[in-house]
Amino acid sequence: MYPLPNNIILILQLMFEFKIRKRLHRLRCCKLKIRKRYHLKKKMLKEVEKKLGDYSTILKPKSKVEIIETELDDIILIDGTPMIMWINGEPFPTLKGALELDIQSKYVVVDMGAVKFVINGADIMSPGITDADPNIKKGDLVIIVDETHRKPLATGRSLISGHDMVENREGKAVKTIHHIGDKLWDLTV
Repeated sequence: MYPLPNNIILILQLMFEFKIRKRLHRLRCCKLKIRKRYHLKKKMLKEVEKKLGDYSTILKPKSKVEIIETELDDIILIDGTPMIMWINGEPFPTLKGALELDIQSKYVVVDMGAVKFVINGADIMSPGITDADPNIKKGDLVIIVDETHRKPLATGRSLISGHDMVENREGKAVKTIHHIGDKLWDLTV
């Protein structure tokens, strides 16, 4: 075996140091500050269940349901896992919550070429959308899924209707709110 040239060794060391620095930065900066934590009262739980509509199956009977007030939005924990977030007074599943659901409504399907951008928090552009729930209206909260496995990648607010998302070949379709790898995804309580 031949010895590696010094410049290649130096490059490998720099790459290794960069990866470690990036992980340390992520650990330091991605902590979500929790202001308050308390159990959800039955009356409010019924309200949340009603507002969730099709996604209400996320609330299982005899689960420990708590709410935490954070620097972002309020988050509902189910058995200690962040499953529902409040967005402008409206409850909606987090990605961890969406993983527990069979998503049949308010979905946007993106092609595999868009996945790497979506998981980094990019807004969803119309050319990357292969399918969408035709009942989506402008301003609705939606779950973005990949086309191969139908797994949730992000949640966001629609900027156009579901029909227009599929038909348009340019422009933004969804403003991303929560994605894999963000503070909410990394939240551990």
